[in-house]
Amino acid sequence: MSAYQNDIKAAAELKEKAGSGWSAINPESVARMRAQNRFKTGLDVAKYTAAIMRKDMAEYDADTSLYTQSLGCWHGFIGQQKLISIKKHLKTTNKRYLYLSGWMVAALRSEFGPLPDQSMHEKTSVAALIEELYTFLRQADARELDLLFTALDAAREAGDQAKAAEIQSQIDNYETHVVPIIADIDAGFGNAEATYLLAKKMIEAGACCIQIENQVSDEKQCGHQDGKVTVPHSDFLAKINAVRYAFLELGVDDGVIVARTDSLGAGLTKQIAVTNEPGDLGDQYNSFLDGDYITSADDIQNGDVVIKSNGKLLKPKRLASGLFQFRKDTGVDRVVLDCITSLQNGADLLWIETEKPHVGQIAEMVNRIREVVPNAKLVYNNSPSFNWTLNFRQQVFDAMVEEGKDVSAYDRAKLMSVEYDETELAQLADEKIRTFQADASREAGIFHHLITLPTYHTAALSTDNLAKGYFDKEGMLAYVKGVQRQEIRQGIACVKHQNMAGSDIGDNHKEYFAGEAALKAGGKDNTMNQFG
Repeated sequence: MSAYQNDIKAAAELKEKAGSGWSAINPESVARMRAQNRFKTGLDVAKYTAAIMRKDMAEYDADTSLYTQSLGCWHGFIGQQKLISIKKHLKTTNKRYLYLSGWMVAALRSEFGPLPDQSMHEKTSVAALIEELYTFLRQADARELDLLFTALDAAREAGDQAKAAEIQSQIDNYETHVVPIIADIDAGFGNAEATYLLAKKMIEAGACCIQIENQVSDEKQCGHQDGKVTVPHSDFLAKINAVRYAFLELGVDDGVIVARTDSLGAGLTKQIAVTNEPGDLGDQYNSFLDGDYITSADDIQNGDVVIKSNGKLLKPKRLASGLFQFRKDTGVDRVVLDCITSLQNGADLLWIETEKPHVGQIAEMVNRIREVVPNAKLVYNNSPSFNWTLNFRQQVFDAMVEEGKDVSAYDRAKLMSVEYDETELAQLADEKIRTFQADASREAGIFHHLITLPTYHTAALSTDNLAKGYFDKEGMLAYVKGVQRQEIRQGIACVKHQNMAGSDIGDNHKEYFAGEAALKAGGKDNTMNQFG
């Protein structure tokens, strides 16, 4: 017996036990409302989605073609429409997640207005967005199920038993829009205690996966900007432990932690690591410091810091800001050490922030990590901060040069130019972009591919296209031709915006509550009927 039928039976038994006072209660209506409210709390969501992620991680370990994907969403409606689209076109949400980008929270969700990605926004806005996203996803379930319930009633009324059985099967085997969210906690918004408290709020809102980075909280920069400052491993591991304790306290035992390293592009550290003996983790971190070995106290100036490293006295270079500098060309080695250390101390997945999307570069680092942790796997930022067209055209150009092919028709520095769009080089580059995710998952250990802030850009692009025509000579045709007509022809659910906002659900509830006396909004004069 399905959960739906079980709920009908349970509600009928409760009604009978309650007596005549419950005479107006319809057990099937109760079952429908329960189906539309499957997840009662954010913790229910977190536990459900954590199990999905763990299953997907195990399946990827067995077959690297089974990678997962997400798009960053800055509003619940955007996340909802993404999942509705996935179900419509691909028929399943399997291995499709949501990403919550700290960049977009800062730029779009702060009460201060648009802010740079430097952890200046309200920390509570992160958990609030998680809750908002899941509110909209749960509403998508309620809406879609409501349409099925309406169709089921119509089939029954028409006496079409086969159709009714088909719809009932869809209800009994319904796939929810609720999927895992990988949520960005930046560098933890403070010390380990602050990280723990915020992690709890995020998990209570529904997050099964938290991504944390090894930058200094009060010096945090966007991963694709300069001036990034990392912390010693002991500081970062304390925050990983804080997140794990938050998961365990709340009963999400298989919660997922993504440890992000910014070391590839970070040339600075705020502090020298504590070290107790040669070769320990602090000593390894300090071994990357830039500086001069000294032999005499005369080499020490007022305010200088001196440490023992490699059996010698090292005077690290300290900038006017008080920060210490790493030696150039140590980024890859620091990334590898960061990743191995994080996986050995509680992290489940890695995030390596790179300056370009290059499978070979990522694979080089992952292969070194896997020498120590064989099942290491990554979440990777397919970032809009990369110029994908230029990067891949240059990669193809360089490959052609290496193969001895004639590239005299191309200017490597200007390959973004539209004049190259129809060339063989551009077509090869586009194919490499198309297969990048599959290639990188197969060759470079990437379990999850995300685009951090795509919907920021799509909102800007679509708004620009509408404004350009509407406020000029096209007038209303700009909206009708560019938006509404496309919604109708592509079957976009929100063309019926009243239905999307819950009007039909409300009508059905009115009927549950008041029977024939219900004043419903969805009658013959509702203009939404013009859309079929």
